Amino acid sequence: MRLIFMGTPDFSVPILDALVQAGHDICAVYCQPPRPAGRGKKPRPSPVQQRAEEIGLLVRHPASLKHPEPQEEFAELEAEAAVVVAYGLILPQIILDAPKHGCLNIHASLLPRWRGAAPIHRAIMAGDEKTGVCIMQMEAGLDTGPVLLCEETEIGAAETTAELHDRLSAMGAVAINKALSQLLQLTPQPQPEESVTYAAKIDKAEAKIDWTRPAVEVDRLIRGLSPFPGAWFEIDGQRVKVLGSVLDEGTGAAGEVLSDDLRIACGEGAVRLTRLQRAGKGAQDADVFQRGAQIAVGRRLGEG
Repeated sequence: MRLIFMGTPDFSVPILDALVQAGHDICAVYCQPPRPAGRGKKPRPSPVQQRAEEIGLLVRHPASLKHPEPQEEFAELEAEAAVVVAYGLILPQIILDAPKHGCLNIHASLLPRWRGAAPIHRAIMAGDEKTGVCIMQMEAGLDTGPVLLCEETEIGAAETTAELHDRLSAMGAVAINKALSQLLQLTPQPQPEESVTYAAKIDKAEAKIDWTRPAVEVDRLIRGLSPFPGAWFEIDGQRVKVLGSVLDEGTGAAGEVLSDDLRIACGEGAVRLTRLQRAGKGAQDADVFQRGAQIAVGRRLGEG
């Protein structure tokens, strides 16, 4: 099938690869423009742009699709469909209508739950037991279109956003090829409005760990924000990110270190920290981190 691919971050790359491997004709790849990055703040192409150029595909990265010139260029491609996954720009109606079969979005949740920007983070932070990917026929609203195909998966008890992100990307790659192969036979299913929830963009203010919360909520926060932006606490005036944790047992004052292996008391129960990262340093397993940090039993995290 003659396709336009529209995506930007790492999540989208395996899906582009899967479409190419399935033999689809990718007539153009759209992604967001290169952004300043690194110490020199030089423009850096997105992961999708890098991958598309590696395999010799036409790449376009307009700053907006709201103007006549990029809209005309898009229509001139005469694509049968556009596959959109984590693209990051709003698609005007004229773009949605240009391909013969419209624009198909791969969304990393079980719609209508977790419409919006951060569905993977929010599913873990909310304690959802399952999630999945949906192939949706796009329309002007935010993730409101009818669903063509849906695949479910359970969320592991210790799974982080990074781990679930990679699993859902692989699932999306399989699902979109399945949907494209059956496109004319699939019946779009409208989303039930009574089940809608929104996955708001993660605010960095959410990332500070509140040890007075129950351990189950602290653990979800840590796993849901790993690796970015990373849940954190302060000690000796330095911020430390926590990138992994497991539920454990124990009681004490909120934030109190209960054991040398970094078992921390919460408002109810305890969590054991498994992976940490100091500012400007690499991530470390808890035993390696603790050999350097030597946080004493009885100390309360977040204090001086």
